[in-house]
Amino acid sequence: MSRVGRMPIAVPAGVTVDIAENNHVTVKGPKGTLEKTLPKEMEIVHEGETIQVNRPNDLKKMKSLHGLTRSLLANMVTGVTDGYEKKLEVNGVGFRAAKQGKKLVLNLGFSHPVEMEDPEGIETKVEGNNITVSGIDKEKVGQFAAEIRDKKRPEPYKGKGIKYADEVIRRKVGKAGKK
Repeated sequence: MSRVGRMPIAVPAGVTVDIAENNHVTVKGPKGTLEKTLPKEMEIVHEGETIQVNRPNDLKKMKSLHGLTRSLLANMVTGVTDGYEKKLEVNGVGFRAAKQGKKLVLNLGFSHPVEMEDPEGIETKVEGNNITVSGIDKEKVGQFAAEIRDKKRPEPYKGKGIKYADEVIRRKVGKAGKK
């Protein structure tokens, strides 16, 4: 059995879960609504305060889909109750981040500022040189944070660029001077 797929998902008060045909799941909560079509091979059972995901047989594909389906459902329930956020840091001399309405403006040493529009359902905040990306959909929050980081990845010599707050950059030693 999948250890992840076996665990029940607790549904907190104030959250409604609707399971339609072909496993089209709608989760409504205090922060918003999420919809996703999960693999139709899995059986999703909603009993009172918990949700259980069962698989039809022990084929390798079904085992992997079992844990995936349960994780996606749990992420949806967590998203509509607490939400998700990723923190990024901008490091480097002259590197700045600013917010103009729904646009994130990044000065990263290029000849022009890089402007990024907040996607629907995602909110960015800038405090000093820290950027916080938040929303209810874990996948969208992670994807947008990755797109921001991709504009100027941290380099290994001085650590300049945009990095996740919890990311550790492996530093390299620069070239040796003359003796």
